[in-house]
Amino acid sequence: MRSVYDFIIKPLGERYDNELKVGDKKLILNSKIESHKFVNNKAIVMSTPLAITTPIEVGDTVIVHHNIFRRYYNHQGKEVNSSKYFKDDMYFCQLDQIYLYKRMAQWHPFNNRCFVAPIVNKDDLDLSKEKKHLGILKHGNKSLESKNIKPGDIVGFTPNSEFEFVIDNELLYCMRTKDIVIKYEHKTSETQYNPSWAKSS
Repeated sequence: MRSVYDFIIKPLGERYDNELKVGDKKLILNSKIESHKFVNNKAIVMSTPLAITTPIEVGDTVIVHHNIFRRYYNHQGKEVNSSKYFKDDMYFCQLDQIYLYKRMAQWHPFNNRCFVAPIVNKDDLDLSKEKKHLGILKHGNKSLESKNIKPGDIVGFTPNSEFEFVIDNELLYCMRTKDIVIKYEHKTSETQYNPSWAKSS
């Protein structure tokens, strides 16, 4: 069973990732289906598209767009699945809705995506916890490597280009390669910003 142009995926765990373990109890963080923030974005690849060749294989873990597993209320107020629902807890997923895939415990960015970790803001006059538009490259790609931009480098990115993900208990920002606009050559003692709620996920 293979789609011509789409991957077929299954959520890894529940469709919504809205529980936090506190001691021996579970805390429900959100009970509304409309909020995208708590929709699970981790999936297992069940089949790959027939018409497209990619490095992703059946069984790989992938990070996907949150709207795939999200539920909605239709115009009649009835709770329904997204348009990507196929059957038996399986969903169609387009090529541009996959951002990262894992094989042999190693994450690999997909297509033109990369992931940047935010940096702690050490400016006492600024109340922001992280520096704006600045981060540490965590998962790069061949396009960035060709420009000598590698994981661990301090980079600058364009405003409003980042999408928030929690991956392996780390807060990371997903963005396109073209959104990385600066590589800071001068190494400084920057610290990765990772809030406690990300570590508890």
